[in-house]
Amino acid sequence: MIRLHNMRTRPGSKHRVKRLGCGESSGHGKTSGKGHKGQKARSGGSIRLGFEGGQMPLIRRLPKRGFNNAAFHKNYAIVNLTDLASFKEGTVINEQLLREKKMLRGNGDGLKILGDGELKHAVTIEADKISASAREKIEKAGGTVTLRQKPVQGPRDAEQSASAAETTESTEAPKAKKPAPKKKAPAKAAAKKKKPRKS
Repeated sequence: MIRLHNMRTRPGSKHRVKRLGCGESSGHGKTSGKGHKGQKARSGGSIRLGFEGGQMPLIRRLPKRGFNNAAFHKNYAIVNLTDLASFKEGTVINEQLLREKKMLRGNGDGLKILGDGELKHAVTIEADKISASAREKIEKAGGTVTLRQKPVQGPRDAEQSASAAETTESTEAPKAKKPAPKKKAPAKAAAKKKKPRKS
């Protein structure tokens, strides 16, 4: 019968501690299984991932091609319609309200509404993005959806808007010029020469 005083571990589950530095007769040889020393044999020494001893690593030897759009990716805070069913009718639901209710956490690029669940009453939702199914269900319940995000203006759009602004400025009526100030006429006394007196 097994009791606390006669319990044993399973055979093979525990191993004898590998004692290092006990000489060549220890069974681990002169260097105790650590090679002829070096960085990896020292205490606290380690080599970072991908380091190849100073030669050009593989990640830098391989060619890089193509474009990665990860830098422009946006992470939206996602909320389903099941989460919005607890709000009363006529409530204006936006990102600030959801954060106050502790329904959103962390930093994101905006609010996105997904259509998982149903709405039984009309609410007003202000979000940055919304799925087609969520919009359909909200409008079916009598609610409204307003998108906050403005369209991103690309370089081509910026050029077109600048050219349109120039054309509008050119078509506008020219402003009336101010009359130039009149010059003062020279004094008549200075202009006339003195006649000589007759003797």
